[in-house]
Amino acid sequence: MKRKRDTSDEERALFHAVMRDASVLTETAGKPGKASVPVPKPQPARPRNRPTGVDGKTAERLRKGAIEPDARLDLHGLTENTAHRALVTFLRGAASRGARLTLVITGKGAKAETLEELFDPPARGILKSAVPRWLQEPDLARFVADVRTAHRRHGGAGALYVYLRKTVKPA
Repeated sequence: MKRKRDTSDEERALFHAVMRDASVLTETAGKPGKASVPVPKPQPARPRNRPTGVDGKTAERLRKGAIEPDARLDLHGLTENTAHRALVTFLRGAASRGARLTLVITGKGAKAETLEELFDPPARGILKSAVPRWLQEPDLARFVADVRTAHRRHGGAGALYVYLRKTVKPA
C-alpha cells in the first residue's frame, strides 16, 4: 500500500499565504452591498417514494456483494460516445437474454495530480458521472430497475450494479 507523504513546511506556508484573504461564502438575503450566493439544495439520487424494483432481501444481498453479476461491461479507456453506444448495446442484449444483475465498470477517474485538477472534478471521471445519467435516459430507463454502487469485491466506487427489470416491453 502506498503511503501518503507529509506536507512540507514550505507547502503549508504557501497554502496559508494564498488563503490568507479567503472568506467563507454564505447566502445573504437582500443585504445592501453583499452579493447573494445561491445555495443549492441537495437532491436525492432517487426519490424516496419511488420503488426501486429491488426487494429488501435482494438489496441486502447486493449490499454484501453476495450476488454474482450475470454480465459485465468494462468501459475503461473508451471515449464518451463509444462508451454510451457500448452501454446501450450491452443492456439491450443483457435484458433480451434475461439477465437480472449486470456490472458496469466505469473506473474511478484519474487522480488529481495538481491543485487545479483537485478542484475541477468534471475533467476527471467523465464516465463515472455520465453512466448514471445515461441510465436515466428513456431508451435505457425502461430496462433498469435499480442502480447502485457495486460492492468492493466487484469494483466498489469504480463500478455500478445495474439491476434489470424482469420484463421489458418491445420498442
